[in-house]
Amino acid sequence: RAAPSPKMMENTVFMSFTFYSTILILKMYVVAIITGQVRLRKKAFANPEDALRNGGLQYYREDPDVERCRRAHHNDMENIFPFLFLGAIYSLLDPSPAVARIHFFIFCVGRIIHTIAYLLQLKAPMRSVAYSVAQLPCF
Repeated sequence: RAAPSPKMMENTVFMSFTFYSTILILKMYVVAIITGQVRLRKKAFANPEDALRNGGLQYYREDPDVERCRRAHHNDMENIFPFLFLGAIYSLLDPSPAVARIHFFIFCVGRIIHTIAYLLQLKAPMRSVAYSVAQLPCF
């Protein structure tokens, strides 16, 4: 006989939330990796010991491309972490599964487009529109 599944695993809204949350967290990891790669490529290190190991203290500096990646990552933290909290609470309030999935999907796609627009420096207002669309389900 199979072991009973936890109640949360039976909650289709929570499972949908978990799916989209996982995508968003993985996206944040990708941005972190991109930031590190840009830092290495541009030889712009945040710590003197890293600069010394990679050519000298002259590489202990800021770079506009690295800073852009860092701002994108910071923006993710400002928006995705609250989504994780609010989405978990929302999942427990027994919303319509279809409506919840739409909310989670819109937020997730909006954040992905926002990051792409940020990192690739797409023309305005692409990033602002993506940000605004992603915020709609949060209200």
